Order: sequence, then C-alpha cells, then structure tokens
Amino acid sequence: MPPKDSDAIRQAIGVPRAAVSSVIFGLFLASFPMGAFVVFASGIGGDVNYDLPLTHLGLFEGLDVHRADFPISVGDVFVLLWVSYVALFCVAAMGPCRGFGKTISDMMSGRGAEPGAPNYMMGAITWFSILVLVSFVIIVAQDAAGIQTVHTAGEGPLAEFLYVTLAPLTEELGFRLVLVGIPVFLLYSARFSPRYFAACLWRPSNLDITDTRKALAVVVVTGTMFGLSHIAFGESWSEGKFAQAAAGGIIIGWVYVRFGFVAAVVIHWASNYFVFAHAHFISQTHGIAVADALDHAMIYSIEAILLLCGALSITAMIIASSARHRHARHV
Repeated sequence: MPPKDSDAIRQAIGVPRAAVSSVIFGLFLASFPMGAFVVFASGIGGDVNYDLPLTHLGLFEGLDVHRADFPISVGDVFVLLWVSYVALFCVAAMGPCRGFGKTISDMMSGRGAEPGAPNYMMGAITWFSILVLVSFVIIVAQDAAGIQTVHTAGEGPLAEFLYVTLAPLTEELGFRLVLVGIPVFLLYSARFSPRYFAACLWRPSNLDITDTRKALAVVVVTGTMFGLSHIAFGESWSEGKFAQAAAGGIIIGWVYVRFGFVAAVVIHWASNYFVFAHAHFISQTHGIAVADALDHAMIYSIEAILLLCGALSITAMIIASSARHRHARHV
C-alpha cells in the first residue's frame, strides 16, 4: 500500500477515534462531581451514610475495632480517594512523553498510529474501551450458554460504592505492583538498586524487555488469579464473573507492563468508580434501583461510545502492525 494511502487510512481512523476518546475523557471528568453528589447530597446510604465512622462498616466485622469510635468517617475516605485519583489523573493526562491534547491532535492528523503509546491517559482510554468490548463479547457468549453473571448486594449502596472506589488502588497494588511487577523485575533486571527497583515497579518498561513472552506468562497467570479472586472469596459474584474478571486482569496487567502503574489504576478506576458513579447518579436522580440504572439509556449510550472506541482502537492497532511489517520487509 502506498504511503499516502496508508496515511489517509490512519487519519480516517484517527479522527473518529480522537473524537470518541475525547468524549470518554469528558465522561471520566464528569464522574468526579457525580460521585460527590451521590456520596454527600443524595442520601444514598440511609443508616450507612458519609458521617458513619469507617470502623462501623462490615469490612471490619470480626475485628476488635469493629464499631469502635474512630475519627475517620466514610466521607473522609471518599475525599482521600478522590484526591488520590485526581492526582493520578493529572499525571496520566500530562505524560509521559506528551500531553493528552497533543496526542489527540496527532491522532487526528494521522500521526501517532500506535494507540496510546505517547500518553498514559490515551493508553488507559484505549485499553479500557478494548476491555469493555472483550467483556461485552464474554457476557453475550455466556448469556447464550445460560451462564449468569450475578452480583449479590452487600451492606448497602454507599458501602458498596466505597468498596468499588477503593479496589482500584488496593487491587492494583497487590495484583499488579506485587504479583506482576516483582516477578517481571526478577526475570528481566540485570542489576539492582532501590531506586531502579522502585522505578521499574512504577513503570516496568524501564526494564530491557525485548522478549515479552515471560512477562506475558506472568500477566496471564496473575490475571487468572484475579478472576478467581472475584468468585473464590465471599459470595458477592456468581461464577459467571470469572471469565470477565480474568480477561480484565490480563488486559490491565499487560497495560501495567507496557505503560506502568498510573495507566493500570486509571483503567481499573474506570471499570469500577466511573461506571458506578454514573449508575448511582442515575439511580438517585431518577429514583430507581442501581440495577435498573445500569439498564438506563444513558448507560447504554456510554457503553456504545466505549464499544465504538474499542473497535476503532483495535483497527488502529492492526493498521499500525501492518505498517511495521511492511517497513520491516523493505529494510
């Protein structure tokens, strides 16, 4: 294919992909005030409200601190989490090589065919949309086979919202930073120093990873463990969640190896907080259950945008891969 034709195709994909990626970024930003409204202004919690001491939650049941007086409330934890995610959001939007806006501009001009490579946020949006597309295919296939993915309600909507908001940080620290980052460092590092070790955990691409097969094996094993953890501990999810969570764990693990901890947390944040912030906002403003809110037209519209972005991102990857192979043949 002549270079001009290839550039035209990249631009034809890049313009709509840049547009939907920008919309997704805007939806990400909107979820922060939506979440604040849900927590502090909607009365979502009932008895479990934002003033409740943290130790009164069922998370601490069976421990000595359960129902003890504690100065930190559920609302305080939400604020701390929002501050943490806003900080990571800023880091993701500004780097590492160029900002999100410049990446969007390059994409619309036909440059930057490698999806998400120059910017953490674009990498997160790209792979989150692919994760949504993969999850959609899994759910459709499991529904056709009669396998249900059912979530059992816990101690109340506010507590559940807190848990899904906290999970991106705690689970990424455990499953990606520890279970992927440390083995990948041991497999690929030829030297050790505390600073280099920390830098490689933050961004494994600091390592000289020329053969990705060993890293991919670690990612697949850890992703499978991530899927099992959703059905093996507690009774909140049915068995149908395994394939979806395992696929998500593998995708986020690969993003962690390629782009680092920030992008991995943003994807997990989007899968958890972003989705449920919109669902709870719809639930509270329309006076319907969260389960019904997930079937609302607004959620379906967001899902359609993400599915379109996922399809365009995969197409962009195929085009970029073909261009590399053609270049390799002519070198």
